[in-house]
Amino acid sequence: MLKLLLIQADLTTELDSLATEPEGITTKFIDMAMKGGWIMIPIILLSIIAVYIFFDRYFAIKKAGKFDDSLLEKIKVYITSGKIDSALALCRNNTNPASRMLEKGISRIGRPLADVNAAIENLGNLEISKLEKGLPVLASVAGGAPMIGFLGTVMGMIQAFYDMSNAGNNIDVTLLSTGIYQAMVTTVAGLIVGIIAYFAYNILVANVEKVVFKMEAATTEFMDLLNEPA
Repeated sequence: MLKLLLIQADLTTELDSLATEPEGITTKFIDMAMKGGWIMIPIILLSIIAVYIFFDRYFAIKKAGKFDDSLLEKIKVYITSGKIDSALALCRNNTNPASRMLEKGISRIGRPLADVNAAIENLGNLEISKLEKGLPVLASVAGGAPMIGFLGTVMGMIQAFYDMSNAGNNIDVTLLSTGIYQAMVTTVAGLIVGIIAYFAYNILVANVEKVVFKMEAATTEFMDLLNEPA
């Protein structure tokens, strides 16, 4: 009976140690990020910049892509009936790149078609540059964040080997933990920020291409309208 009580006591002690051990091992994400050292500061800043650019450009591009297909039909009716001012007013009431390009073309009616087309194309290039504002920075974040993370990895490994050389024969695992943590944490953080920025960049580029397609379709149909015989 005494042996059974001793065995039960040993099992209870082991179970208690297993139950309490994970709590000591569990490390919060912020604590792990802090172990990455100062190299985590530029990575965090790049993540904030990437998130800001993505949401700012995403909503701006979505707004620019809202184009009423019936607008061209109304413009055609106004132009054929000679109501140029009404057509211009209709375009001004629609705040999107395609409408502004049509407004530019309507304001050039009466001039050679080549001049009208050139004016529309010049304004279209300006509108596209506005839509793509911030995308080069986002692309730089996608490529630069992993590189900064790898820089932190190299710095962490250098620190680890430096500590090993100073420790001599008294090498302790805890002595190397700082350098190894920095090496691993910065790599993971840089890759996470880079991957997110990469996908965000491609999403925005795809949305810009959709808006450009609508702009080209609208201006092409407008130029066909001007080319129709009176």
